[in-house]
Amino acid sequence: VVAAILGYVTKIAAVKMMFYPMKFVGIPPFFGWQGIVPRNALRMASIAVDTITTKLVSVNEVVSKLDSERLGKELEGPAMEVIETIIREVMSKHQPRLWESLPNFAQKKLIDRVKKDVPGVIASVMEDIKGNIDEILDLKALVIRILMKDKHLLNRIFQEVGREEFKFFGVSGLYFGFMIGVVQMILWVLLKEPWILPVFGFLVGFISDWIALNILFEPKKPIPFGSYTIQGLFLKRQQKVAADYAKIIARDILTPQTIIGEMVAGPLSERVQKMVDERVREMVDSKASIVKPFVVMAVGAESFQRMKQDTSEMLMARLADVIMHAETYVQTSLDIENVVGKKMQAMTPLEFEGLLRPVFKQEEWILIMTGAILGGLVGEGQLMVMIKLGII
Repeated sequence: VVAAILGYVTKIAAVKMMFYPMKFVGIPPFFGWQGIVPRNALRMASIAVDTITTKLVSVNEVVSKLDSERLGKELEGPAMEVIETIIREVMSKHQPRLWESLPNFAQKKLIDRVKKDVPGVIASVMEDIKGNIDEILDLKALVIRILMKDKHLLNRIFQEVGREEFKFFGVSGLYFGFMIGVVQMILWVLLKEPWILPVFGFLVGFISDWIALNILFEPKKPIPFGSYTIQGLFLKRQQKVAADYAKIIARDILTPQTIIGEMVAGPLSERVQKMVDERVREMVDSKASIVKPFVVMAVGAESFQRMKQDTSEMLMARLADVIMHAETYVQTSLDIENVVGKKMQAMTPLEFEGLLRPVFKQEEWILIMTGAILGGLVGEGQLMVMIKLGII
C-alpha cells in the first residue's frame, strides 16, 4: 500500500514539475527548480509554432479565404464614419479658414464624393495585402511572440492536449507501485534486510515513471490483440486531442484580432502603411482630377502633399478598428478551428506524437530520476519509522 501511494505521489509530483513553478524557485543556477515548459519556453513555443505553421496553417491559406470586395462591403458603414472624421480633421488642421468658409452642404458634398470610393480603397488595400502577404505577416514570429508573452497559455496548450494522459500518469503510479510493492513485501518477509525499503522505494519511482511515459507514446501504430487494440494512449486519442488543440489555436492564438493587429500594427506593418498611402493618394488625386492644379494653387503644393500624408496615416491608425467590425465575417471565412482540426486528425502517428512528446523528451531523465530519488527518500523514511517503532 505504501508503495502504491508512493508511486502515485511521485507521478503527480512529476506532472506538476513539468509546468510549475512558472519562475525559478531556489538558489540559481543549480539549486532550485522551474517548470520544464516555462523554463524552455522558447524551445517549446518553437515546437508548437513549427507544428502550426508547417503542418496546419500557411500564411497564404489564412488570407486567401478573405474576399476583398465582400470585406469592403462589410466595412462600408464604419469606414464611412471614419473617413468623414478624417476629412474634417485634415481640413481643419491644414486649411481651417477655407474649410470653415464652406457652407455645410459644400462640406457634405466633398465628404460624400470621397466616401463613394472608400469600399473600393479598402478592397484594393486588401488585394495588395493578399498579393504581398509574405512580406506583411510573419506567422511564425507572431505565434512565438504570443506564447513567449503568455507562458500560462503555453502551459495550457500542453496541459489541454495531454489532459487525459497526465491523469493516467498519476493513476498508473498506484498500480505499478502496488505491483512493485508486492515484490518488496515478499523480499522483506524473507530477508528482513533494511536496504530493501529505500532500494525498492527508488525502484518504484524509477520503473513506474519509465513505464508510464512509454505507455503514453508506444506503440505508435495500433496493434490488434484479440478483441483489443494496443496503441500509445496519447496517439489513441488523436481525434479528440485534435479538436481540443484546434480550439485553443483558433480562440487564443490565430484570432481575427491577432492576425489583423499583426498586419496593421506589427513589425512588418510599414509595408501596409505604404499600400494605404498609395491608395489614398490615388483616391485624393482622382477626386481632384482636372481641378487638381487649381486645388494645389489654392492650398499650396506642400500643404496638399501633407494633407494626403495625414489622411493615409490617420486611416492606417484606425484601420485595425475598422476591420474588426467585420470580425464575424473574418472568423467565419478563416475557419481556423475546422482547418486545424481536420489537418491534425489526418496526421501520421509520428507527426502527432510531436505535439506532446517534446514536453517529456529533453528532460525525461530528470523526471524519472526525481521520481526515483523521491521514492528512495520515502523508503528511507519508512525504514526510520519502523526502527523508531521497534519493528526492526
